[in-house]
Amino acid sequence: VSTEGAVAPDAPRVWDDCPGNVCFVHEVGDKAAVEAAFARAERIVNRRLVINRVTAAAMEPRGAIGDYNPAEDRYTCYTVLQRTHAYRADLAQIIGVPEARIRVVAGDIGGSFGMKSAVYNEVALCLLASKQLGRPVKWTSTRSEAFLSDAQARDHVTEAELALDRDGHFLAFRTKTIAAVGAYAQAASNVFVMNLGTLAGVYRTPAMHAEVTAVFSNTNPMRPYRGNGRPEFAYVIERMVDEAAAEIGIDPIELRRRNTIPPEAMPFKTGLIFT
Repeated sequence: VSTEGAVAPDAPRVWDDCPGNVCFVHEVGDKAAVEAAFARAERIVNRRLVINRVTAAAMEPRGAIGDYNPAEDRYTCYTVLQRTHAYRADLAQIIGVPEARIRVVAGDIGGSFGMKSAVYNEVALCLLASKQLGRPVKWTSTRSEAFLSDAQARDHVTEAELALDRDGHFLAFRTKTIAAVGAYAQAASNVFVMNLGTLAGVYRTPAMHAEVTAVFSNTNPMRPYRGNGRPEFAYVIERMVDEAAAEIGIDPIELRRRNTIPPEAMPFKTGLIFT
């Protein structure tokens, strides 16, 4: 159940055909340029940063009503979700019918922030059960079931390194992250690679490289929740700037003023105020 422990040499395999419990490895950035910058750096700051697993604990548990109409050979699904049309497309693939034969109805939703966007097993089973029984089928999750089956988020272990010159200017930044996907990969389980650019922050860093290893673990599936990967990587870069300032012995604000991109040079508006 440990994210970091999943890649240990003696760790039991979650799936027999996945050696080392590795789901995938994703890299982005200029690795050669980063290594060259680190070789000439005056100071290197490295930290191991752990971001714990979180659960949504939505006010309203997941639920669904499946209603099959044999006269029209069509399915109607009432459920709580955030993306009706994409949801219908996914659901059609799961139960093996054309998309036009499924109608998805989404009412008011009592909390989700990403957790309820995926097609969970129970929704498809309600539709198939309705066809088998010839009547609508309703299912509602209990709070205990929610803690055992709802998708969760975060759960990263990151080794981060920041290279600086003698004047405290950033030369390069690199990270290696182990991120859990749970026992079963879900749609958008690769949330932790969607916003790796957040690692750059608002800083002038000439070279960057990030490596993410997604691992299977005997835990709940993972998906986007409250920020879609941005809070995790924003935490990593800002924590590293603070740690670097502490090692150099200067004010963190001063270190940021030395390395921040001027607002007029940014390719987009950040909404931040610079002084």
